[in-house]
Amino acid sequence: MAGIRVPTDRPRAGPYPRLVLLDPDAENDVAYELCQIVGRAILPYRSSDATDQRFGTAFFFQGTDDPVGESLLTAADLVGGPGGELGLRASVTEPAGVAPDAVAEAEIRPGWARFPGDGVAVLPTGGLHRYAGDGGWRWRVQPVPAGIAAGPEVVARLGADAGSAFVLAHGVREDGSRPLEVAIERVVRDGDAVRITTELPQGYVGAPVFVVQLDAAGEVSLYCLGLVLPGVDGHPVATFDRIRAVLAAATPGDG
Repeated sequence: MAGIRVPTDRPRAGPYPRLVLLDPDAENDVAYELCQIVGRAILPYRSSDATDQRFGTAFFFQGTDDPVGESLLTAADLVGGPGGELGLRASVTEPAGVAPDAVAEAEIRPGWARFPGDGVAVLPTGGLHRYAGDGGWRWRVQPVPAGIAAGPEVVARLGADAGSAFVLAHGVREDGSRPLEVAIERVVRDGDAVRITTELPQGYVGAPVFVVQLDAAGEVSLYCLGLVLPGVDGHPVATFDRIRAVLAAATPGDG
């Protein structure tokens, strides 16, 4: 599976494909490129439980070989309680000024399918599109395409050496605003798990994680590794080999 090629100051090619730790200038280039490619895939999520309000991120994914097709993905721990909602930026809807500021998940049917064992929740987007149509507006999104979702061979190349990781998320500012942000972090394999090595800010759980890998020809390819799960002193990543298995089994409204 080929990822999207991105311009970087590439390190010297090794004999085998491997995860890349980029220099700061190259990391900034990749972060900018990601915002152009999939910036409109990302939505802020929050629960309305006053005693345990949770903030996170969800993202659109366009599958090709699963029964769900286009879906919204996030962490299972975020969703399932009453009153959750998805925030809307002006750039993800059209025409301008018609869509609401947020979509209450209670308005969307079918709802989230939760897979706690894998840490993943799936929302088929048919209900989102119907909701928009009923309100006189349309989604204008850039789903993460299946072609850059990390396959088992990409995940298998991860090792104990840290590589650059890019997390696109809606953080939470002191004034309550939810801007789109890119966190440049480090990812490693820790036994059977894949982890972001530092604790991320509020709002980043559920967000997509991207990595770059260097092939034997010296080409750097960009992949969506998976999504951020809750954690302490770092975060597990639900990798796309697990997510693909969930999508293959998902039916609308499970969980």
